[in-house]
Amino acid sequence: MTDANPTCREIERDLVAMAAGEAASGAARVVERHLARCRECRDELERYRVLESMVTDLRREPVPGADPALSRAELESRLADIRARMVAYGIFSSPLGKILIARSELGIALVEYLNSEKAAASYLAQLAGGEVREDKAGVEMVYHELLEYLDRRRTRLDWPLDLRWAGSDFQRRVLAATAELPYGAVTSYAGIARRIGTPSAVRAVAQALRRNPVPIVIPCHRVIGNDGDLVGYAGNRISLKRTLLSLEGVPVAARGRRIERDHMYVRAGADTEYCVPTCGSLSRQSLAGLTLFGSRGHAESLGLTPCASCRPDLHPLSA
Repeated sequence: MTDANPTCREIERDLVAMAAGEAASGAARVVERHLARCRECRDELERYRVLESMVTDLRREPVPGADPALSRAELESRLADIRARMVAYGIFSSPLGKILIARSELGIALVEYLNSEKAAASYLAQLAGGEVREDKAGVEMVYHELLEYLDRRRTRLDWPLDLRWAGSDFQRRVLAATAELPYGAVTSYAGIARRIGTPSAVRAVAQALRRNPVPIVIPCHRVIGNDGDLVGYAGNRISLKRTLLSLEGVPVAARGRRIERDHMYVRAGADTEYCVPTCGSLSRQSLAGLTLFGSRGHAESLGLTPCASCRPDLHPLSA
């Protein structure tokens, strides 16, 4: 239904579910009313049913003259592809404002801060090629986990992700490196560039994170400027970046736009120890080679041990 009108697009996910005999009764009634006046969707339903029937038959017995394993794999792959393309979304209130969360069968595909609900839904429909529908109930569990994170009742969002809207292999590498940043810690854009083996690509890293399709779960708010400034979050929502870092225990200047580096513990490179910020030459080093932690607990949760020289366990930073 590539050229389907918007009403056809709205019922397409339920059309697939009906063909598989999995549609809820309410959704089935909506589809039936639509089918009564739309021949194209009636034809599409029949195609889905034929495909579903072929898969069912192949599960029961092989087709004469064909490789049953190959035929079954091909048909099930086609059906899985149809289902995986479908995207459901919900729009929710949160301490950060209105948020759109979208998911497919593969995982969370989009987390979007909203200025306009209508514009966001239209944008998602463009991204998904029309294969999208509102399904707040289907996304609600994820939303509640997000609220727990924003209420400091969890430190991880272990959601499966569908990164279909990551624009390139480079962006995927940037997102993968950013996803490894621990709760309550920050590094710089230059630090991410180093971690993916392209130290000169700082601006490209910043652009890749600016277009992060799943902020919060891939924590681009933990990536800051090389001088400690809170720059470039979800367009230019610096206040949201400050809020997220503060709830994770990262000290942020009360009226400024930067972290308080002198009040954070430090890991240099891949060291197995963490230090106070005045240890050795750390205070003069670029953030590109450092990871900063808001507390000793955050550093030790990674298995890091107190530095044997500066002894942050015996001389902790003042709160």
